[in-house]
Amino acid sequence: MPSDAAPDQSAADGHLQRAHLLAELGRYDEGIGELTALIATEPAHLGALTMLARMQLAARRPAEALAGAEAALAAAPGDVPALVVRGLALLDLERWTAAASTGDEILALGPTDAYAQRSAAAILSASRNGQPALDAAWRGLFDLAERAYREALRLDPELAGAGQEPGVARLERRRYAETLEHLTEVADISPAGPDPMRVADADLRRLVLSAAGWSLVLAVLVAALAPAAPGASRLLAVLAAVGVGVLAGLPLARSPGVREAMARGLAPAVYATAAAPLLLAVYALAGGPWPLVGTITATVVAGFTVLRRG
Repeated sequence: MPSDAAPDQSAADGHLQRAHLLAELGRYDEGIGELTALIATEPAHLGALTMLARMQLAARRPAEALAGAEAALAAAPGDVPALVVRGLALLDLERWTAAASTGDEILALGPTDAYAQRSAAAILSASRNGQPALDAAWRGLFDLAERAYREALRLDPELAGAGQEPGVARLERRRYAETLEHLTEVADISPAGPDPMRVADADLRRLVLSAAGWSLVLAVLVAALAPAAPGASRLLAVLAAVGVGVLAGLPLARSPGVREAMARGLAPAVYATAAAPLLLAVYALAGGPWPLVGTITATVVAGFTVLRRG
């Protein structure tokens, strides 16, 4: 038996060596022929099946590469190199969800393996460019890819310069080095500051609620004082109109993005808030209950609009 096994192993090694050399020369079809001959005698030969899948991928035949990777995984479930080829083939076939799932599987299988970590990071980061259904889940996916890439750099610092290495043996290395170049740039960006549009909206809502609240309180006080002391009531209305006008007018004039915030649905609240002190001034000049009713109504409209939009 040993004498029979040695020639068989030697023949297998010869097929693999010739296939590797042919692939390095870019003669993929000839290399595939060598591997096909080996697989015909040893259908479960993991090295031959994985190399065959890599050659199909290098030859830009992702469907055949995927079939080869699946055959390798049938022979050795959980084999990381075969999973990497499957993930890359799925990316080329634009099967984004399946590629992301494969990247996640690789990441779980090799937590201390630089090859597994960087390959998983490349597959996960590239799969973000797929179907819109992945957009909602991308934030979590991106965090996973970023962590994987940082771990890969820790385990293999030479990864950053691997983008131009030739040869089919470095096929995956080239692919994920190119993909992760973009990821590196993104990962180094400082966290973005607050959204100016949201800040402007929040500032305007606070200002409107404050001015409307003061107008409402002062209008109620003016109305309560009117039957017993009409003159004092009108004087208080003047002071209220001026005070609220200054309280609301100056910050509005200085606040950036007010017009844009109004265009986004806060205009009724702003106009109602501005109307309240004007109606108090009308009461101070002409008297009567209706300006006070209008003031209270305007403040309610302003507050309701802000709360509904918030």
